[in-house]
Amino acid sequence: MIDVVTLSLTLMWGVAIGCIYILMATGLNLIFGVMKIVNFAHGQLLMLGAYMCYWSWFILGVNPYFAILLSMIIVSIVGAAVERLCFSPIIGTSKLNEIFVSLGLIYIFDYTAVMLWTDKPRSIVTPFEYSTFSLGVVAISYDWLIAIMVVSMILVGMFLILAKTKIGRAMRATSQNMEAAMMMGINVKKVYTASFSLGSALAAAAGSLFGIIFSLDPYMGSLPAIKAFAIIILGGLGSIRGAVIGGLLYGIAENMATLFLGGIWRHAVAFAVLIIVLTVKPTGLFGEGR
Repeated sequence: MIDVVTLSLTLMWGVAIGCIYILMATGLNLIFGVMKIVNFAHGQLLMLGAYMCYWSWFILGVNPYFAILLSMIIVSIVGAAVERLCFSPIIGTSKLNEIFVSLGLIYIFDYTAVMLWTDKPRSIVTPFEYSTFSLGVVAISYDWLIAIMVVSMILVGMFLILAKTKIGRAMRATSQNMEAAMMMGINVKKVYTASFSLGSALAAAAGSLFGIIFSLDPYMGSLPAIKAFAIIILGGLGSIRGAVIGGLLYGIAENMATLFLGGIWRHAVAFAVLIIVLTVKPTGLFGEGR
């Protein structure tokens, strides 16, 4: 029998992990929605964000949660450089070019991280590591709650950027019709760079929270990236709302599977949910048929 406390903690843990997946999937969906490219090296931007947060905390003594902002700024700049140097020259060419460029970036980022920082696992210690919030008989880690709050604030900020700013409106226009956006005077190349930069910043935030809740190493980005791709397919390609709901469903499904079936089923059940949804609705939860 599973008691209520264990079930509640598992559900809360699933929401916290789901929030990290949401940031990853939202960043991927933003880049795909605007640029129509799939970046398989998105997980490496997560890894870089985790290390930027770690070194800001370890060397500079910055509170890890404030270090998330520094991490986002640094990785957004790296993302802009990657877009201009690697993806911009090949946009509009064969999709194979995009695939092999992103696969090459995976090895470059991973091996550069190993060369600079070794492959030793590292952990970020927060001031709230051993603090819990009591909710009746359930004691919830402050780090879980803060992670959920941080993700919520970042998503609200992103939606405000997309809805209220000039560059955000340009991103939405380019996503809907690139040719029409160009005819209206929008600099599509700058929009592409801004979109990739913002998506990279979201990956950095996800990596920072991942490093705070778990640990970090140079190879940490691969599995979360695969899950992020699964989530955007589950929610529907190009749908930010789908990425949010899909991320939550994925995180909860993973942890419920661990509770009821054991850890070896964690990833299998989550992908089973993806298969079931796609069987019923091939375009994903909020995807539109084309």
